[in-house]
Amino acid sequence: MPIELGTRTDRPGEAASLDLEELLSTRLLVQGNSGSGKSHLLRRLLEQSARWVQQAIIDPEGDFVSLAERFGHLVVDAAEHTEAGLQAAGERMRAHRVSVVLSLEGLDAENQMRRAASFLNGMFEAPRAHWYPVLVAVDEAQLFAPAAAGEVSDEARRVSLAAMTNLMCRGRKRGLAGVIATQRLAKLAKNVAAEATNFLMGRTFLDIDMARAADLLGMERRQAESFRDLGRGQFVALGPALSRRPMPVRIGTVETESRSAGPALMPFQPGAPDAEMRALILAQPDEPAMRARRPLAPPPPDILQQLAAAGAAQRAVREPEEAARPAQETLEDAFAHRRRVLAVIHAMLADPEAGFRPVPVLFQDFLLRCRIEGMGRDALDLSRFRRALATARSGIDPDRAEGAEWRRAEDIASALPEDVQPVFLLLARAALDGEPCPSDAAIARAFGTHSLGRARRQLQYLEERDLLVLREDGAGRRTVVLIGLGWETAAGDPGAPVAA
Repeated sequence: MPIELGTRTDRPGEAASLDLEELLSTRLLVQGNSGSGKSHLLRRLLEQSARWVQQAIIDPEGDFVSLAERFGHLVVDAAEHTEAGLQAAGERMRAHRVSVVLSLEGLDAENQMRRAASFLNGMFEAPRAHWYPVLVAVDEAQLFAPAAAGEVSDEARRVSLAAMTNLMCRGRKRGLAGVIATQRLAKLAKNVAAEATNFLMGRTFLDIDMARAADLLGMERRQAESFRDLGRGQFVALGPALSRRPMPVRIGTVETESRSAGPALMPFQPGAPDAEMRALILAQPDEPAMRARRPLAPPPPDILQQLAAAGAAQRAVREPEEAARPAQETLEDAFAHRRRVLAVIHAMLADPEAGFRPVPVLFQDFLLRCRIEGMGRDALDLSRFRRALATARSGIDPDRAEGAEWRRAEDIASALPEDVQPVFLLLARAALDGEPCPSDAAIARAFGTHSLGRARRQLQYLEERDLLVLREDGAGRRTVVLIGLGWETAAGDPGAPVAA
């Protein structure tokens, strides 16, 4: 079922269409800086598909409530309902097949995340009998699946991120087709963005964002500059529901209007304020209004802050004692500390979902576990934690990680980007132990993604850097030779699942 998004800019007059049935089996990611036309694109997509498929719209600014007048969407004001009520509404809207706009306007960031998560969880947990197809559009998705911790509580972020992950990773079998729009890919959690197979990339200016957009669309790096020249409402499309090759698109007109119109110049005639206007502007507010606007008392420090204060007091007593210790004893303590750190990270990674969480989230979990183990708050800083995490993701035993051979592998890995280091060390550990070459799924998990294609690209990247050589035998089994170390894995099946 094709729907028309607009026109192709490389072939004037030719329509640019989207296969709606294919979209319901896949997912769509829209990226573009503020003002690039993301919300206009979502509105066009929702208007064109409103007659054919049920829709659920997570609307943080109340931009899409105008769809109700034209297409009969039910507008749910999240501020007027509890989280439990919104979860029930998510289940019922699937049972009765009603398109819904969840308006989160007027709520702070944390309440937006909690209420959106409740509504998404309701749709996700609906009984199997009600798994009808639903197009789930999430505007400003970086608010609900942030890549790094922000000002909201860890619990709210965890709940919201889990709901978005369920939508993008497991929603297809339940009839949920995620359509997410974000200002920057870097702001969006990797395990959410990685599940999209259709892309519409709009105007962007930062070099890192242009490079990532070009990489996702399979374009050469020198073509990345073209994203800077895109006009408002212009996007580059790619994916099974759009086009097999990057296709420049200009989004068509829409039937409804957003309530939050963009800035527009209006006639203004400045002049000296008269006495009446001065009195109006500078009048003292009423006492009830002043009381209502008084700042709230600061919240009490959370448990992490209290632990930090206790840790600082303990360090003040401990540091003079450590300074007087012999050098040999200090070195042995350092090795023992490293083994304990790796043991804590190994225990943390035992959770199947831990490998796909952002590093800052894992770091907070690591610090808390270290305090429980009596290792203090300053077990590692973030940069040293990243290196230790890369080592732990390789699967190396904490005792063997102190060997001279493994240190050579870590030295080579230290020159690589931080997200690639776990992949290289995973291959090094398999070669050191004479094990079969890790599968695409194992490499993807070490890289922190569900995408097997991205995993294979990391192997190509390492081969282009002259760090390894890939070989395949007649049965399609893969072998990796690590050039700088002289180690070689046994032949392994690239399609094998990750071992439990």
